[in-house]
Amino acid sequence: MIAGLEGKLQSRSADGAIIKVGGVSLQVYMPSSTLSTLGTIGEAVHLYTHLHLREDNVALYGFATAEELELFRTLIGVSGVGPKVSLAILSAMDPGQLALAIATGNVALLSQVPGVGQKMAGRLALELKGKLEGIMISAPAEGDAEVIAALTSLGYSAAEAASALASLPDSAELSVEEKIRRSLQYFAAR
Repeated sequence: MIAGLEGKLQSRSADGAIIKVGGVSLQVYMPSSTLSTLGTIGEAVHLYTHLHLREDNVALYGFATAEELELFRTLIGVSGVGPKVSLAILSAMDPGQLALAIATGNVALLSQVPGVGQKMAGRLALELKGKLEGIMISAPAEGDAEVIAALTSLGYSAAEAASALASLPDSAELSVEEKIRRSLQYFAAR
């Protein structure tokens, strides 16, 4: 089992990156949250990994944190949820948001993830309820929830919306509209 790797970032794509470790270049699939933490081409990278073996495919999945790796392993343990769907879930939500959605049985939020329908969302909520207690569940403040809802309705993932919100100055004086405006500026600057 390959538990982790350190190397240099050679290239990146929409669903992963190629990491050069010694004289070997490895294709590593990862969620967008991990992709966003990678530096520029040529920089050193450290990832926690999961080697997924099937009779017709061998794939390596990488994560920035051990928490994301454990969550990925928990997700693929659910009947009908494979690695690609697990990556889509982790790309759309951060671990806290996912744990909150499962703890509250929010099937509507889970089914917004590409590749997750109502039936699978219900299965996730049912099978994982109580299994994600170790993950910090933090509900956003009321105004922040409105900002996240507005940004996700514009097509951004919940994780992207949370990142934009985290980049804002910590000020209670900002209105919801101002937070949305500044979040959109954050996306425009990327």
